[in-house]
Amino acid sequence: METVTLGRTGITVNKNGFGALPIQRIGTDEAVRLVRRAYDAGITFFDTARFYTDSEEKLGAAFDGMREKVILATKTAAANAEEFWEQLATSLHNLRTDYIDIYQFHNPAFCPKPGDGTGLYEAMLTAKAQGKIRHIGITNHRLAVAEEAIASGLYETLQFPFCYLASEQDIALVEKCREAGMGFIAMKALSGGLITDSAAAYAFAAQYDNVLPIWGIQRERELDEFISYIDNPPAMTEELKALIAHDREELSGDFCRGCGYCMPCPAGIEINNCARMSLLLRRSPSELQLTPEVQEKMKKIENCLHCNQCKSKCPYGLDTPALLAKNYEDYKRVLAGEVSVC
Repeated sequence: METVTLGRTGITVNKNGFGALPIQRIGTDEAVRLVRRAYDAGITFFDTARFYTDSEEKLGAAFDGMREKVILATKTAAANAEEFWEQLATSLHNLRTDYIDIYQFHNPAFCPKPGDGTGLYEAMLTAKAQGKIRHIGITNHRLAVAEEAIASGLYETLQFPFCYLASEQDIALVEKCREAGMGFIAMKALSGGLITDSAAAYAFAAQYDNVLPIWGIQRERELDEFISYIDNPPAMTEELKALIAHDREELSGDFCRGCGYCMPCPAGIEINNCARMSLLLRRSPSELQLTPEVQEKMKKIENCLHCNQCKSKCPYGLDTPALLAKNYEDYKRVLAGEVSVC
């Protein structure tokens, strides 16, 4: 079984982390069963967030009475100390625990530091001194914020998008974390569903012994794949290298990662899926994207207000309104049979 140690935290777990964002989309009984099955197979790192509706509550139900056997990481999107304490209290209650292993600032637009006027980092230190959290982490989608967090020496873990579509700058972050003694937690290891070969994704991440990928899982068949890799981890073969090279070429340039930080949309557009519909049509079973429900969601693009709120909030600097318009035109051509997605 391959393991990874998260820097100076000393936390050592199986090199399969469970990303619990997707379990907010399934019922509590199903979520509890799925999560417990992951634990029984040897997965002990579970990542969630206060922002993920009832995900924390489902993890709390799954691990009630066996808290010490798992590592729980969650996140706060607090903007000030008052919100920090409110969200921490809620997370502790939901997770049915009196401590959180890794408490992370959730994609802040800046790097919280002592004396910055927000009181956020000071609250983190106090919570740690009180034993309510054990390690301080930060998540981000912005390279500059991630690099500042590493250089600051204030954080024990960094969670950042990392998959085989990573840039050289992204890969450099992994080595910087190693040198700083920081754990590196890889979110978006399947690029929000655009990477469809989990073996290739696993083999890529396995090349970096200090990286813990967290896989977003909501279906048993998805879990089965990653459980199978515990005893039989995929090796980086020439075939997988060729697949990765093909995907890197197809997905190079500007594309929506589906992170959702552009949301909510004042016009009700589901931007994080609609702005990457062309890729979803061609990289997943197309019939899933052509249902009446999805057609209705895409039609809402016609109501775009061109307010540019989504553009200003995109951590990747994408021209989101233009991406929406482009994807909608492509979608209409597919519906009309003018373009094949086979």
